[in-house]
Amino acid sequence: MPRSRPKLNKLELKSLRSIAGLKFDKKGLIPVVTQDEKSKQVLMVAYMNKRSLKKSLDTGLATYWSRSRKCLWLKGETSGHFQKIKKIYYDCDKDTLLIKVKQIGVACHTGKYTCFFRQLA
Repeated sequence: MPRSRPKLNKLELKSLRSIAGLKFDKKGLIPVVTQDEKSKQVLMVAYMNKRSLKKSLDTGLATYWSRSRKCLWLKGETSGHFQKIKKIYYDCDKDTLLIKVKQIGVACHTGKYTCFFRQLA
């Protein structure tokens, strides 16, 4: 059952003047590792473009770029499983983001809490 959209909370940049300081790939994308802020469990990996990152910063809700649908994707918009952003980090090369979130519901479309539930080795 879909949950209602959480309260919006604008986020402020801390150590970059603008998102233009980040390194997006040739397609205008940057990989994003999404992690549960409390358990530290990696929930999923997705991509953002400048537009989806700006939207995420403006609302405090994780918004990604869907490479398959070629459109913005607000996590939880249809499922009710929103991700409230607590902190955003970037790596030493400025080409990958780590987003710490409060996960509402589950992160994986299979119904699992994390997309990383199968062990390879």
